[in-house]
Amino acid sequence: MEAKTSAGPGTGVATTSPPRANGAVDPRIAGLRRMRLVATLLLALMAAVFVATSAAKVDWLWIPYLRAFSEAAMVGACADWFAIVALFRRPFGLPIPHTGIVPNNKDRIGAALGRFITNNFLTAAAMQERLARIDVLGSLGHWLSEPANTKRLGDYFAAFLPRVASSLPAHQIGESVGKLTQQALETIPAAPLASKMLSIIWAQGEAQALLAHAIEFSATWLGDNKGYLTAKISQQSSRWIPKWIDKMIAEKVLNGMLSTLGEMRNPGHPWRVELRKTVENLIRDLASDPKMQARAENIKAELLASPLVIEQAKTLWAEIERGLNSGIPAHSASIAQTCEHALHGIGTWLLEDEARRTRLNRRILAVTQQFLLLYRFEIGAYIERVVHDWDTATLVDRLELQVGKDLQYIRINGTLVGGLVGLLIFIASKWIAMF
Repeated sequence: MEAKTSAGPGTGVATTSPPRANGAVDPRIAGLRRMRLVATLLLALMAAVFVATSAAKVDWLWIPYLRAFSEAAMVGACADWFAIVALFRRPFGLPIPHTGIVPNNKDRIGAALGRFITNNFLTAAAMQERLARIDVLGSLGHWLSEPANTKRLGDYFAAFLPRVASSLPAHQIGESVGKLTQQALETIPAAPLASKMLSIIWAQGEAQALLAHAIEFSATWLGDNKGYLTAKISQQSSRWIPKWIDKMIAEKVLNGMLSTLGEMRNPGHPWRVELRKTVENLIRDLASDPKMQARAENIKAELLASPLVIEQAKTLWAEIERGLNSGIPAHSASIAQTCEHALHGIGTWLLEDEARRTRLNRRILAVTQQFLLLYRFEIGAYIERVVHDWDTATLVDRLELQVGKDLQYIRINGTLVGGLVGLLIFIASKWIAMF
Protein backbone atom coordinates (compact mmCIF):
# COMPACT_ATOMS: atom_id res chain seq x y z
CA MET A 1 0.00 0.00 0.00
CA GLU A 2 1.31 3.46 -0.83
CA ALA A 3 0.34 6.96 0.15
CA LYS A 4 -1.70 8.93 -2.39
CA THR A 5 -0.80 12.34 -1.00
CA SER A 6 1.70 14.33 -3.01
CA ALA A 7 4.19 16.69 -1.50
CA GLY A 8 5.26 20.05 -2.75
CA PRO A 9 8.47 21.89 -1.92
CA GLY A 10 7.14 23.26 1.31
CA THR A 11 5.92 19.96 2.70
CA GLY A 12 7.60 17.15 4.51
CA VAL A 13 5.44 16.95 7.60
CA ALA A 14 1.75 16.14 7.81
CA THR A 15 -0.37 18.77 9.47
CA THR A 16 -3.74 17.14 9.02
CA SER A 17 -4.16 16.13 12.66
CA PRO A 18 -7.45 17.44 14.06
CA PRO A 19 -7.44 20.45 16.37
CA ARG A 20 -8.07 20.04 20.04
CA ALA A 21 -11.54 20.13 21.55
CA ASN A 22 -11.13 23.73 22.70
CA GLY A 23 -10.16 24.88 19.18
CA ALA A 24 -6.44 25.30 19.94
CA VAL A 25 -3.90 23.80 17.56
CA ASP A 26 -1.69 21.04 18.89
CA PRO A 27 1.66 22.62 19.95
CA ARG A 28 3.52 19.88 18.10
CA ILE A 29 1.80 20.80 14.83
CA ALA A 30 2.50 24.50 15.41
CA GLY A 31 6.17 23.74 16.01
CA LEU A 32 6.36 21.63 12.87
CA ARG A 33 4.79 24.36 10.77
CA ARG A 34 7.16 26.95 12.16
CA MET A 35 10.28 24.89 11.49
CA ARG A 36 9.03 23.94 8.01
CA LEU A 37 8.50 27.61 7.24
CA VAL A 38 12.03 28.46 8.41
CA ALA A 39 13.56 25.74 6.23
CA THR A 40 11.52 26.80 3.19
CA LEU A 41 12.32 30.50 3.67
CA LEU A 42 16.02 29.63 3.91
CA LEU A 43 15.76 27.81 0.57
CA ALA A 44 13.96 30.82 -0.92
CA LEU A 45 16.65 33.11 0.46
CA MET A 46 19.41 31.06 -1.17
CA ALA A 47 17.50 31.12 -4.47
CA ALA A 48 17.12 34.91 -4.26
CA VAL A 49 20.84 35.34 -3.48
CA PHE A 50 21.77 33.10 -6.44
CA VAL A 51 19.54 35.08 -8.83
CA ALA A 52 20.83 38.40 -7.52
CA THR A 53 24.50 37.47 -7.71
CA SER A 54 24.05 35.92 -11.17
CA ALA A 55 22.31 39.04 -12.51
CA ALA A 56 24.67 41.53 -10.90
CA LYS A 57 26.72 43.58 -13.39
CA VAL A 58 29.26 44.76 -10.83
CA ASP A 59 32.67 43.18 -10.60
CA TRP A 60 33.02 42.77 -6.87
CA LEU A 61 35.50 40.17 -5.65
CA TRP A 62 33.16 38.36 -3.21
CA ILE A 63 30.17 37.97 -5.55
CA PRO A 64 31.39 34.71 -7.20
CA TYR A 65 31.95 33.18 -3.79
CA LEU A 66 28.50 34.16 -2.57
CA ARG A 67 26.97 32.81 -5.78
CA ALA A 68 28.82 29.49 -5.34
CA PHE A 69 27.63 29.27 -1.72
CA SER A 70 23.97 29.98 -2.61
CA GLU A 71 24.04 27.61 -5.57
CA ALA A 72 25.36 24.69 -3.50
CA ALA A 73 22.99 25.60 -0.65
CA MET A 74 20.00 25.30 -3.00
CA VAL A 75 21.23 21.90 -4.14
CA GLY A 76 21.65 20.71 -0.54
CA ALA A 77 18.25 22.07 0.50
CA CYS A 78 16.44 20.45 -2.44
CA ALA A 79 18.26 17.13 -1.94
CA ASP A 80 17.37 16.99 1.77
CA TRP A 81 13.78 18.03 1.07
CA PHE A 82 13.49 15.22 -1.45
CA ALA A 83 14.98 12.69 0.98
CA ILE A 84 12.65 13.72 3.79
CA VAL A 85 9.52 13.73 1.65
CA ALA A 86 10.47 10.39 0.07
CA LEU A 87 10.33 8.79 3.50
CA PHE A 88 6.61 9.37 3.82
CA ARG A 89 5.14 9.91 0.33
CA ARG A 90 5.92 10.32 -3.37
CA PRO A 91 7.27 13.84 -4.14
CA PHE A 92 4.80 15.67 -6.37
CA GLY A 93 2.90 12.37 -6.66
CA LEU A 94 5.45 11.06 -9.17
CA PRO A 95 6.08 7.28 -9.19
CA ILE A 96 9.77 7.66 -8.46
CA PRO A 97 11.37 4.39 -7.31
CA HIS A 98 12.21 4.00 -3.63
CA THR A 99 9.94 6.83 -2.49
CA GLY A 100 7.02 6.59 -0.06
CA ILE A 101 9.22 4.28 1.99
CA VAL A 102 7.15 4.23 5.19
CA PRO A 103 3.70 3.55 3.67
CA ASN A 104 5.07 1.04 1.15
CA ASN A 105 6.92 -0.90 3.85
CA LYS A 106 4.46 -0.63 6.72
CA ASP A 107 4.23 -4.37 7.33
CA ARG A 108 7.99 -4.81 7.18
CA ILE A 109 8.44 -1.91 9.62
CA GLY A 110 5.96 -3.52 12.03
CA ALA A 111 7.77 -6.87 11.86
CA ALA A 112 11.15 -5.21 12.33
CA LEU A 113 9.86 -3.18 15.27
CA GLY A 114 8.45 -6.32 16.90
CA ARG A 115 11.75 -8.18 16.44
CA PHE A 116 13.70 -5.19 17.73
CA ILE A 117 11.64 -5.03 20.94
CA THR A 118 11.83 -8.81 21.39
CA ASN A 119 15.58 -9.15 20.77
CA ASN A 120 16.78 -6.02 22.57
CA PHE A 121 14.35 -5.30 25.40
CA LEU A 122 12.75 -8.65 26.27
CA THR A 123 15.90 -10.71 26.77
CA ALA A 124 16.80 -12.13 30.17
CA ALA A 125 19.95 -10.02 30.52
CA ALA A 126 18.26 -6.77 29.49
CA MET A 127 15.24 -7.32 31.71
CA GLN A 128 17.32 -8.36 34.71
CA GLU A 129 19.43 -5.23 34.43
CA ARG A 130 16.50 -2.87 34.00
CA LEU A 131 13.99 -4.50 36.34
CA ALA A 132 16.57 -4.64 39.15
CA ARG A 133 16.54 -0.84 39.24
CA ILE A 134 12.79 -0.65 39.79
CA ASP A 135 11.50 -0.40 43.36
CA VAL A 136 7.91 -1.38 42.63
CA LEU A 137 6.68 -1.62 46.21
CA GLY A 138 8.67 1.41 47.31
CA SER A 139 7.02 3.56 44.65
CA LEU A 140 3.64 2.08 45.53
CA GLY A 141 4.23 2.66 49.23
CA HIS A 142 5.21 6.32 48.73
CA TRP A 143 2.19 6.84 46.48
CA LEU A 144 -0.18 5.27 49.02
CA SER A 145 1.37 7.33 51.80
CA GLU A 146 -0.07 10.47 50.24
CA PRO A 147 -3.49 11.11 51.84
CA ALA A 148 -4.87 12.63 48.64
CA ASN A 149 -4.13 9.43 46.69
CA THR A 150 -5.69 7.08 49.23
CA LYS A 151 -8.74 9.33 49.59
CA ARG A 152 -9.24 9.36 45.84
CA LEU A 153 -8.95 5.58 45.66
CA GLY A 154 -11.29 5.11 48.62
CA ASP A 155 -13.92 7.39 47.11
CA TYR A 156 -13.61 5.63 43.76
CA PHE A 157 -13.97 2.20 45.36
CA ALA A 158 -16.99 3.29 47.42
CA ALA A 159 -18.68 4.71 44.31
CA PHE A 160 -17.76 1.74 42.12
CA LEU A 161 -18.67 -1.07 44.54
CA PRO A 162 -22.49 -0.55 44.46
CA ARG A 163 -22.47 -0.69 40.65
CA VAL A 164 -20.45 -3.90 40.74
CA ALA A 165 -22.75 -5.45 43.34
CA SER A 166 -25.90 -4.52 41.41
CA SER A 167 -24.55 -5.77 38.08
CA LEU A 168 -23.39 -9.15 39.34
CA PRO A 169 -25.56 -12.16 38.45
CA ALA A 170 -26.41 -12.95 42.04
CA HIS A 171 -28.33 -16.17 41.36
CA GLN A 172 -25.53 -17.70 39.28
CA ILE A 173 -22.90 -16.54 41.77
CA GLY A 174 -24.90 -18.04 44.62
CA GLU A 175 -25.11 -21.38 42.85
CA SER A 176 -21.41 -21.30 41.96
CA VAL A 177 -20.38 -20.40 45.50
CA GLY A 178 -22.62 -23.15 46.85
CA LYS A 179 -21.17 -25.75 44.51
CA LEU A 180 -17.60 -24.68 45.20
CA THR A 181 -18.23 -24.70 48.95
CA GLN A 182 -19.83 -28.13 48.76
CA GLN A 183 -16.94 -29.51 46.67
CA ALA A 184 -14.41 -28.01 49.08
CA LEU A 185 -16.19 -29.50 52.08
CA GLU A 186 -16.40 -32.88 50.37
CA THR A 187 -12.63 -32.95 49.80
CA ILE A 188 -11.73 -31.92 53.36
CA PRO A 189 -11.56 -34.87 55.82
CA ALA A 190 -14.07 -34.07 58.55
CA ALA A 191 -12.55 -35.98 61.47
CA PRO A 192 -8.96 -34.61 61.28
CA LEU A 193 -10.34 -31.08 60.82
CA ALA A 194 -12.63 -31.48 63.83
CA SER A 195 -9.72 -32.90 65.82
CA LYS A 196 -7.51 -29.92 65.05
CA MET A 197 -10.22 -27.37 65.80
CA LEU A 198 -11.19 -29.09 69.05
CA SER A 199 -7.54 -29.39 70.14
CA ILE A 200 -6.95 -25.68 69.48
CA ILE A 201 -10.05 -24.66 71.43
CA TRP A 202 -9.25 -27.05 74.27
CA ALA A 203 -5.54 -26.13 74.44
CA GLN A 204 -6.26 -22.41 74.67
CA GLY A 205 -8.40 -22.98 77.75
CA GLU A 206 -11.49 -21.34 76.31
CA ALA A 207 -13.55 -24.52 76.72
CA GLN A 208 -12.48 -24.83 80.38
CA ALA A 209 -13.38 -21.18 80.97
CA LEU A 210 -16.75 -21.74 79.28
CA LEU A 211 -17.38 -24.77 81.50
CA ALA A 212 -16.52 -22.74 84.62
CA HIS A 213 -18.93 -20.00 83.53
CA ALA A 214 -21.63 -22.59 82.89
CA ILE A 215 -21.16 -24.09 86.38
CA GLU A 216 -21.24 -20.65 87.98
CA PHE A 217 -24.33 -19.64 86.02
CA SER A 218 -26.14 -22.90 86.86
CA ALA A 219 -25.39 -22.56 90.56
CA THR A 220 -26.54 -18.95 90.61
CA TRP A 221 -29.71 -19.72 88.67
CA LEU A 222 -30.62 -22.66 90.93
CA GLY A 223 -30.02 -20.58 94.03
CA ASP A 224 -32.13 -17.69 92.76
CA ASN A 225 -35.01 -19.94 91.66
CA LYS A 226 -34.96 -22.47 94.50
CA GLY A 227 -38.45 -21.60 95.74
CA TYR A 228 -39.96 -21.77 92.25
CA LEU A 229 -38.34 -25.15 91.51
CA THR A 230 -39.48 -26.57 94.86
CA ALA A 231 -43.07 -25.56 94.08
CA LYS A 232 -42.91 -27.11 90.61
CA ILE A 233 -41.56 -30.39 91.99
CA SER A 234 -44.32 -30.50 94.61
CA GLN A 235 -46.95 -30.01 91.92
CA GLN A 236 -45.68 -33.06 90.04
CA SER A 237 -45.84 -35.29 93.11
CA SER A 238 -48.74 -37.61 93.96
CA ARG A 239 -51.60 -36.03 95.86
CA TRP A 240 -51.42 -38.84 98.45
CA ILE A 241 -47.95 -37.65 99.56
CA PRO A 242 -48.04 -34.84 102.13
CA LYS A 243 -46.82 -31.48 100.92
CA TRP A 244 -44.16 -31.18 103.61
CA ILE A 245 -42.60 -34.42 102.34
CA ASP A 246 -42.62 -33.09 98.74
CA LYS A 247 -40.99 -29.91 99.93
CA MET A 248 -38.35 -31.78 101.91
CA ILE A 249 -37.51 -34.03 98.93
CA ALA A 250 -37.33 -31.08 96.56
CA GLU A 251 -35.05 -29.15 98.89
CA LYS A 252 -32.74 -32.12 99.32
CA VAL A 253 -32.51 -32.57 95.54
CA LEU A 254 -31.78 -28.90 94.94
CA ASN A 255 -29.31 -28.70 97.82
CA GLY A 256 -27.52 -31.75 96.43
CA MET A 257 -27.31 -30.17 93.00
CA LEU A 258 -26.03 -26.89 94.45
CA SER A 259 -23.46 -28.76 96.53
CA THR A 260 -22.28 -30.70 93.49
CA LEU A 261 -22.00 -27.54 91.39
CA GLY A 262 -20.03 -25.88 94.18
CA GLU A 263 -17.60 -28.80 94.27
CA MET A 264 -17.23 -28.70 90.48
CA ARG A 265 -15.85 -25.18 90.70
CA ASN A 266 -12.60 -26.90 91.60
CA PRO A 267 -10.71 -27.81 88.36
CA GLY A 268 -9.52 -31.00 90.09
CA HIS A 269 -13.04 -32.31 90.63
CA PRO A 270 -13.29 -35.95 89.43
CA TRP A 271 -16.08 -35.14 87.00
CA ARG A 272 -14.06 -32.33 85.39
CA VAL A 273 -10.99 -34.56 85.25
CA GLU A 274 -13.10 -37.25 83.61
CA LEU A 275 -14.48 -34.71 81.14
CA ARG A 276 -10.93 -33.60 80.27
CA LYS A 277 -9.87 -37.19 79.63
CA THR A 278 -12.96 -37.79 77.49
CA VAL A 279 -12.27 -34.72 75.35
CA GLU A 280 -8.61 -35.66 74.95
CA ASN A 281 -9.56 -39.18 73.92
CA LEU A 282 -12.07 -37.75 71.43
CA ILE A 283 -9.38 -35.50 69.92
CA ARG A 284 -7.05 -38.47 69.57
CA ASP A 285 -9.72 -40.75 68.10
CA LEU A 286 -10.82 -38.16 65.57
CA ALA A 287 -7.25 -37.83 64.37
CA SER A 288 -6.30 -41.53 64.23
CA ASP A 289 -9.27 -43.90 64.67
CA PRO A 290 -10.52 -45.15 61.24
CA LYS A 291 -13.95 -46.01 62.63
CA MET A 292 -14.36 -42.54 64.10
CA GLN A 293 -13.19 -40.97 60.83
CA ALA A 294 -15.62 -43.06 58.80
CA ARG A 295 -18.45 -42.09 61.12
CA ALA A 296 -17.52 -38.41 60.79
CA GLU A 297 -17.49 -38.70 56.98
CA ASN A 298 -20.94 -40.27 57.07
CA ILE A 299 -22.26 -37.46 59.23
CA LYS A 300 -20.69 -34.87 56.89
CA ALA A 301 -22.23 -36.55 53.84
CA GLU A 302 -25.66 -36.61 55.48
CA LEU A 303 -25.39 -32.93 56.36
CA LEU A 304 -24.30 -31.90 52.86
CA ALA A 305 -27.10 -33.92 51.31
CA SER A 306 -29.72 -32.67 53.72
CA PRO A 307 -32.36 -30.46 52.03
CA LEU A 308 -32.58 -28.42 55.21
CA VAL A 309 -28.87 -27.55 55.09
CA ILE A 310 -29.11 -26.66 51.38
CA GLU A 311 -32.13 -24.47 52.02
CA GLN A 312 -30.41 -22.73 54.91
CA ALA A 313 -27.37 -22.06 52.70
CA LYS A 314 -29.62 -20.49 50.04
CA THR A 315 -31.32 -18.39 52.69
CA LEU A 316 -27.94 -17.25 54.00
CA TRP A 317 -26.80 -16.24 50.52
CA ALA A 318 -30.06 -14.35 49.93
CA GLU A 319 -29.49 -12.44 53.16
CA ILE A 320 -25.93 -11.62 52.07
CA GLU A 321 -27.19 -10.44 48.69
CA ARG A 322 -29.82 -8.19 50.24
CA GLY A 323 -27.27 -6.83 52.65
CA LEU A 324 -24.90 -6.00 49.81
CA ASN A 325 -27.54 -4.28 47.70
CA SER A 326 -28.98 -2.21 50.55
CA GLY A 327 -26.02 -1.79 52.87
CA ILE A 328 -23.29 -0.71 50.48
CA PRO A 329 -24.94 2.50 49.21
CA ALA A 330 -26.05 3.42 52.73
CA HIS A 331 -22.54 3.07 54.10
CA SER A 332 -20.54 4.46 51.18
CA ALA A 333 -18.88 7.12 53.33
CA SER A 334 -17.71 4.61 55.92
CA ILE A 335 -16.58 2.21 53.16
CA ALA A 336 -14.54 5.01 51.56
CA GLN A 337 -12.97 5.91 54.91
CA THR A 338 -12.20 2.26 55.68
CA CYS A 339 -10.59 1.78 52.27
CA GLU A 340 -8.60 4.98 52.74
CA HIS A 341 -7.24 3.87 56.11
CA ALA A 342 -6.52 0.37 54.80
CA LEU A 343 -4.63 1.66 51.75
CA HIS A 344 -2.66 4.11 53.86
CA GLY A 345 -1.80 1.28 56.24
CA ILE A 346 -0.60 -0.83 53.33
CA GLY A 347 1.61 2.03 52.16
CA THR A 348 3.10 2.42 55.63
CA TRP A 349 3.62 -1.34 55.91
CA LEU A 350 5.47 -1.39 52.59
CA LEU A 351 7.82 1.38 53.63
CA GLU A 352 8.59 0.46 57.23
CA ASP A 353 10.74 -2.62 56.54
CA GLU A 354 13.32 -2.24 53.78
CA ALA A 355 14.47 -5.87 53.94
CA ARG A 356 10.92 -7.14 53.53
CA ARG A 357 10.27 -4.71 50.68
CA THR A 358 13.45 -5.83 48.93
CA ARG A 359 12.46 -9.48 49.31
CA LEU A 360 8.96 -8.89 47.95
CA ASN A 361 10.30 -6.74 45.11
CA ARG A 362 12.63 -9.55 44.14
CA ARG A 363 9.73 -11.98 43.95
CA ILE A 364 7.54 -9.60 41.96
CA LEU A 365 10.31 -8.86 39.49
CA ALA A 366 11.13 -12.56 39.15
CA VAL A 367 7.50 -13.32 38.29
CA THR A 368 7.39 -10.36 35.90
CA GLN A 369 10.59 -11.44 34.18
CA GLN A 370 9.37 -15.01 33.87
CA PHE A 371 6.08 -13.83 32.38
CA LEU A 372 7.77 -11.51 29.88
CA LEU A 373 10.26 -14.18 28.84
CA LEU A 374 7.46 -16.68 28.38
CA TYR A 375 5.45 -14.33 26.15
CA ARG A 376 8.24 -12.26 24.57
CA PHE A 377 7.54 -13.54 21.06
CA GLU A 378 3.80 -13.03 21.51
CA ILE A 379 4.49 -9.42 22.53
CA GLY A 380 6.60 -8.90 19.42
CA ALA A 381 3.86 -10.44 17.26
CA TYR A 382 1.29 -8.19 18.95
CA ILE A 383 3.34 -5.08 18.06
CA GLU A 384 3.58 -6.32 14.49
CA ARG A 385 -0.21 -6.84 14.31
CA VAL A 386 -0.91 -3.38 15.74
CA VAL A 387 1.29 -1.70 13.12
CA HIS A 388 -0.23 -3.86 10.40
CA ASP A 389 -3.77 -2.82 11.42
CA TRP A 390 -2.94 0.88 11.40
CA ASP A 391 -4.27 2.89 8.50
CA THR A 392 -1.38 3.98 6.25
CA ALA A 393 -2.24 7.67 6.50
CA THR A 394 -2.50 7.37 10.28
CA LEU A 395 0.92 5.71 10.51
CA VAL A 396 2.51 8.40 8.30
CA ASP A 397 0.89 11.22 10.27
CA ARG A 398 1.98 9.79 13.61
CA LEU A 399 5.55 9.25 12.55
CA GLU A 400 5.82 12.68 10.94
CA LEU A 401 4.31 14.30 13.99
CA GLN A 402 6.95 12.70 16.21
CA VAL A 403 10.07 13.30 14.09
CA GLY A 404 8.98 16.02 11.65
CA LYS A 405 10.48 18.90 13.62
CA ASP A 406 13.90 17.24 13.68
CA LEU A 407 13.59 16.54 9.96
CA GLN A 408 13.19 20.25 9.30
CA TYR A 409 16.47 20.86 11.13
CA ILE A 410 18.01 18.39 8.67
CA ARG A 411 16.75 20.57 5.84
CA ILE A 412 18.24 23.68 7.44
CA ASN A 413 21.55 21.94 8.13
CA GLY A 414 21.58 20.54 4.58
CA THR A 415 21.16 24.04 3.19
CA LEU A 416 24.01 25.50 5.23
CA VAL A 417 26.36 22.53 4.96
CA GLY A 418 25.71 22.24 1.22
CA GLY A 419 26.54 25.90 0.79
CA LEU A 420 29.79 25.58 2.75
CA VAL A 421 30.82 22.48 0.78
CA GLY A 422 30.04 24.21 -2.51
CA LEU A 423 32.03 27.25 -1.39
CA LEU A 424 35.02 25.06 -0.49
CA ILE A 425 34.82 23.29 -3.86
CA PHE A 426 34.68 26.65 -5.65
CA ILE A 427 37.72 27.91 -3.73
CA ALA A 428 39.59 24.68 -4.45
CA SER A 429 38.78 24.95 -8.19
CA LYS A 430 40.04 28.53 -8.24
CA TRP A 431 43.19 27.51 -6.46
CA ILE A 432 43.81 24.57 -8.87
CA ALA A 433 43.25 26.87 -11.87
CA MET A 434 46.12 29.07 -10.69
CA PHE A 435 48.68 26.33 -11.38
